Amino acid sequence: MLAWIAAGIFIFMLLSIWLLPHYAVNRMTQMKCSTYEGCFDMLEEYKVYSRKQYEALYKEDITIMSHDGLKLCGVYIEQHPQSKRIVILIHGYTAALPWSAQFLPLFSRLGFNALLIDQRRHGNSEGKYTTFGYKEKYDVQAWVDWVVNRKGEDCIIGLHGQSLGGGTVLEYIAIHRPQVRFVVADCPYSDLTKLIRHQVTKLNHMPAWPTMTLVNRLLKRKAGFKMEDVSPIHIIAHSKLPIMFIHGKSDIFVPTYMSEEMFNTKPGPKQLLLIDKATHGVAYCYDQELYEAEVTRFVQQHVGTYAVLSESLANRGEYGELDSYSADNCHTPTPVRHAACSEMAAQAATVSHEDSDNDYDNAPQQ
Repeated sequence: MLAWIAAGIFIFMLLSIWLLPHYAVNRMTQMKCSTYEGCFDMLEEYKVYSRKQYEALYKEDITIMSHDGLKLCGVYIEQHPQSKRIVILIHGYTAALPWSAQFLPLFSRLGFNALLIDQRRHGNSEGKYTTFGYKEKYDVQAWVDWVVNRKGEDCIIGLHGQSLGGGTVLEYIAIHRPQVRFVVADCPYSDLTKLIRHQVTKLNHMPAWPTMTLVNRLLKRKAGFKMEDVSPIHIIAHSKLPIMFIHGKSDIFVPTYMSEEMFNTKPGPKQLLLIDKATHGVAYCYDQELYEAEVTRFVQQHVGTYAVLSESLANRGEYGELDSYSADNCHTPTPVRHAACSEMAAQAATVSHEDSDNDYDNAPQQ
């Protein structure tokens, strides 16, 4: 009888050792993705953006091919035809491009046209596995090249990525085109090995060994990469490209310390914004005013101001009302607003920044 029990335990352990890594890799690379409607439902639940706002915009559906033959889909929104400024908005894991629409009003007020993209395997884009920036950085390169072909060699490109998108834009820095002038990384991971160890041991209460070793082997066999192939903190360690790190202080999925580590590692110019009480991927939802004020200050510092806003855009209000730039208006997302409301901001978040003298700090205005 004892022999049968021991055999049963042994078989259970073997099955667990085989099943758990497969389950982990599936969750990492092939988890079910949200639909466009699901993204809009979430945005409206958080009261940050609506279907009506998005549907009112004139949009171009864009399709390109990735370096490895996948169809990648995006939407281009040109509210400032004369502007050479374009921001590429990159969503997180299991989301889709509508989730990035919440940032359209912010960047439009800064004179940016916007390209929203579906990451590989998400939304309308093709793909079987998510690789946390290992392959996605080349997708970003393809999108950047599309923008340069569309707007010219003298265009100014900004990247905004959230979660998976944040890790992707930081990985992309290793190969970035000169037209890319700044990066905003919202709740990014600093190192994939550290992230997965955290999620395996802290969130799922599984043993690091042999889970991590087996997961790594499966990743290599199925998706073509290893965890150690993705380490944004090593990419940005010598980068002079301006980077703004944003993180919720209550993020346990991608720990807040990861952005703090990268901020401390990267040479200037850089900025760190920590939003009080915000969990993963919803820093903007928790404090829109502070988020907009600090991103505005960061962008204007490194690419200058854009003086010409579309009068028709302001009249239509397609991106929402454009506030007047006055010191007594704490709803104005500008550096002036930041100064007027500094006491309130200090209570709500932690803001750190560091600049250095380089070509990016003396960027021409467009």
